[in-house]
Order: sequence, then C-alpha cells, then structure tokens
Amino acid sequence: MTAELEKHYNKFCEDKRLTRRHGQVEYITSMKYIHEYLNDNKNLKILDVGAGTGRYSVTLANEGYDVTAVELVKHNLGVLKSKGSTVKAFQGTALNLSRFEENTFDMTLVFGPMYHLYTLEDKIRALEEAKRVTKVGGKILVAYLMNEYSVITYGFKENNIKKAIENGKLDENFHVKSSPEDLYDYVRLEDINKINDAAGVKRVKIISADGPANYMRPTLNAMDEETFKIFVEYHLSTCERPELLGAGAHTLDILTKE
Repeated sequence: MTAELEKHYNKFCEDKRLTRRHGQVEYITSMKYIHEYLNDNKNLKILDVGAGTGRYSVTLANEGYDVTAVELVKHNLGVLKSKGSTVKAFQGTALNLSRFEENTFDMTLVFGPMYHLYTLEDKIRALEEAKRVTKVGGKILVAYLMNEYSVITYGFKENNIKKAIENGKLDENFHVKSSPEDLYDYVRLEDINKINDAAGVKRVKIISADGPANYMRPTLNAMDEETFKIFVEYHLSTCERPELLGAGAHTLDILTKE
C-alpha cells in the first residue's frame, strides 16, 4: 500500500488541489471549524495525522500554534519540511502513533488517512490511536471521502459504471468496494457511525466540507470573485444540513474524547 501511495503522491500535488476553487471551499470550511474549536488559544497542542504537504499544519504553526505532524509519504514530508515552519514533522502511519503518549494533544486532525485505509478494522484502529493521544475533552476532526460522490462522478459522469459492476467494485447497493490499488476508499454515513461507535468517541457535529463544489468545478472556476465569495457564504450556511451530508466529496466529522 505504501508503494502505491508513494507513486500517487509523487505525481499528485496536494497543495495545488486545495488552492483550486473547489479545494478552497473544502480548505476554508475545514479551517473555519478548526478555528472554532481552537478558540484562539495558542497554548493548545495540535497533531496533524496524515499531514500531506502541510497545508493545514504549516498554516496553523504560522498562526502561533504548537503543531506536530505525521505523514507516511516521504515526498510529502519533504515538501512540508521545506516550508520552514515550526511544525515538528515525523514519518509514520495513522495506525501506530506509539511515539506519542496518551492524552498529549488538545486537537487531532485525521484529514488524509481514512481515504487510504480499506478495512473497517484499520479505520477503527486509526481513530482509536487518534483518540488515545488526544486529551480528555479534546477534539478529533476526521475527514472521509463519500460513496455517492464516487458513484456519480467516476461511475456515471466518467462512464465507468458498467465496468465497476463487472469488476465487483460495487455491491448490489452501489456501495464502493475498494482495495489498495484503487488508492481511495469511500464511505456512507452509517459506516462513519460504525467506526465512531467501535472507537468509543462522541460526535460534536458532522459537516459536508465541500458540499456541491466538486460537482461544480468549471462553474466555480468561471465565477468572478464576488460570486465565488457568495457561493462560499452559501456553502458555510448549509454545510451542517443533514440532507446534504452524504452527497459531497468530503465529509468532516468533529468528535470529542470523553
């Protein structure tokens, strides 16, 4: 799995994704909720698990927070370290955070790992590890890729649906069945709830990090700045609406350790 991810992220620019307009929506939304729970308290310690190239961890460190980052892919870790921030960065996996003691961090971000863990057991393990290193009363923010987005875009829009059914990549309920060579795994809300129950964490709220943005890439790119600003306002006012949660590309689950 590591080799596949290395290959993918050596070619794929995560920094660029989050600066394009559809990625900006996800980034602006995630940062809004991160800041809401940090409440400008610079004494809080943050752990960014699966930190990628440091889009979140470097920004937060530059704002004055104490940030530690863990990233599996060497290329991404190199980019993160080259940004010259105060982030303490290590190579490692979400499945084993044993370098950190329990109850160490006030906030733990798990923004990439769940995309690349293919079994329920591994996802539970990653969340249990995040919970272990988070202080009691601390927040854990976990991002997921959503099932329907994959079926609608890759399946129908890009005309791969028949092939996906033939290859056993979809079950009879159109739930994606991913394996490591697919690179990404996709979930539904009931899967997320199952992971939370097994790990014993409590939900504060769950949001659609990008809402319809990924379906609207050409439209967003064509918007003038003022219209795009209104779109972001619209999205932020609707991203907690339960009827929209499962439809976007990314969902952000905000949890607490009791």
